[in-house]
Amino acid sequence: MMSGGCSIRALWILNPQDAVVFSRRFPTVEKRWHAACQREIDQLGDALQPLLPTDAELAAAFGERKRREGSVCGSGIRTSGSSKGSDSWVDDPITRHIISLHIHKKDKNEFILWPLVLHTKGSYYIAILPLVEPQQFKAYERLCKRNYCGSSVGEKQSLSSFLLNLPCITGAFMVAHVLGDIISGDVLDPEVIVGGSSVGGLLDSLTGSIGISGISARAKPAVAPVSTLSTSGAFVIGGATLDAPKSTSKPIDKDALRAFISSSMPFGTPIDLSYTNISAIRANGFSSADIPTADLKQPAWKPYLYKGRQRILFSIHEIFNAAMYDRDEIPDSLSISGQVNCRAELEGLPDVSLTLSGLKDAHVEVSEHGDDKQGLMFSPPLGNFCLMHYQALRGLDPPVKGFYQLSMVSEDEGAFLFRLRLMEGYKSPLSMEYCSVTMPFPRRRVASFDGNPSIGTVSMTKHSVEWKIVISGRSISGKSIEATFSGNVKFLPRASQRVLSLSRSVSAVRAEDDSDGEQDSSNNVMNIEEYLMEKMNNDLQAVELEEPFCWQAYNYAKVSFKIVGGSLSRMTIDPKSVSIYPSVKAPIEFSMQ
Repeated sequence: MMSGGCSIRALWILNPQDAVVFSRRFPTVEKRWHAACQREIDQLGDALQPLLPTDAELAAAFGERKRREGSVCGSGIRTSGSSKGSDSWVDDPITRHIISLHIHKKDKNEFILWPLVLHTKGSYYIAILPLVEPQQFKAYERLCKRNYCGSSVGEKQSLSSFLLNLPCITGAFMVAHVLGDIISGDVLDPEVIVGGSSVGGLLDSLTGSIGISGISARAKPAVAPVSTLSTSGAFVIGGATLDAPKSTSKPIDKDALRAFISSSMPFGTPIDLSYTNISAIRANGFSSADIPTADLKQPAWKPYLYKGRQRILFSIHEIFNAAMYDRDEIPDSLSISGQVNCRAELEGLPDVSLTLSGLKDAHVEVSEHGDDKQGLMFSPPLGNFCLMHYQALRGLDPPVKGFYQLSMVSEDEGAFLFRLRLMEGYKSPLSMEYCSVTMPFPRRRVASFDGNPSIGTVSMTKHSVEWKIVISGRSISGKSIEATFSGNVKFLPRASQRVLSLSRSVSAVRAEDDSDGEQDSSNNVMNIEEYLMEKMNNDLQAVELEEPFCWQAYNYAKVSFKIVGGSLSRMTIDPKSVSIYPSVKAPIEFSMQ
């Protein structure tokens, strides 16, 4: 949709080596910034440097900040090592996502570039510089230099409260996220479930209701595997796990970025940030049937109008992540994040209102008063779209509880035990459709395993053993079950592993030597990095026998699951509260997973 009140001065995309691989500046917006700075000088006599850095200057400042703050995002907390004027000195967690850079010019002048909205997608960093008022910039400079630590989030003097009230910040985040999706190729419409199956996105709407020639309906997106974050929960038993971004990255499609930017935000002001809309318009143009009545003004983010049977579909998708340690001295870590997806097949340009309920139980904060219910009103675009994202601080207990033990009986054999309880305290209509447990062994090659689980099936790969407890077609609803699995897993001796790794690396080198020089360079880089990573892993000294897999937090078992029929946060939408203006009879369909 359109992002009102937002203009972008410039944007940059950096790779893992902190080099700028794509950038775009918007001279029209930059002229407005220069004019605002000049007015500030005329009124207050206090000069601002209305400058934009070169790509090289920005990359150098980005790398310098990463070294100074300790990581790309930093901690957002003032420490003894924080320097005055730095982001951590502000002592506000929002500085992990909205950062400043100290730019050094060749003439030795230094200036601050702020606010830079930072978004990480895969191995790329996307930095968006929105237009703010000079007075807002001066307010940030004062926060950077004050001696006392920052206020709590939500207080009037906190940077978080100050920034989150600026529409340009919200708009810049929207721009950063859609550019990240284009880089990664993750540009499918949000999933909306009806009757257990997905409904198509914009192109299906166009084909089914508008009839533009030349548009063919794409296949319905398959339900995402339950191991992915889009439709499943996951937690670990026994230890924490850190998902670091992959070291390799494919080249970004600069032509796709340029085409999207020129159409979605001409002159730096976002008009329509829907990649699907932009692609459809570029490919097919408009239809004469999409002209609204004279009293309605059609927005840019809704280039096509729906015609046909009217209905509204809502889907709540929640992701449950947990680290469960089974230790009294270490508290478990639980989090629920979710989004409300919608598809409004409504004619014309209607407004829709609804009521969210269960907010107190879930500790979802969408209002300042902490009410249990909250009303929303929106004008829906065509096709599937995400209406809102949210974080729940509390919800139902984890649907899988228990413990996992692994003891080494020799250097190449381990004995393991699982004792789990599924869906305890969960009542119908909540239903578990899938549940699996994986034991990963990244440093050892699995030779064989033995043992029979009380329920489900077991399989193995080179570096893991997977236990499928609940599979499609055998869901659990209205009851809890116990699942146990004990057995032994055997590994190839370390000497055998080294011989296998060496033979594979030699084969890879020979294949590279025999190539004709036309192989994709990105594949060469990936092969070399994988070879070096495997070599480093094999060359690591063996740890103590009692903890043979405790390397980069790999001492854990991972549980993935999928539950339908309700939300774990207990937040929901009352279908009776949904109203449409102008009034029209349209059935409301609702699903949760």
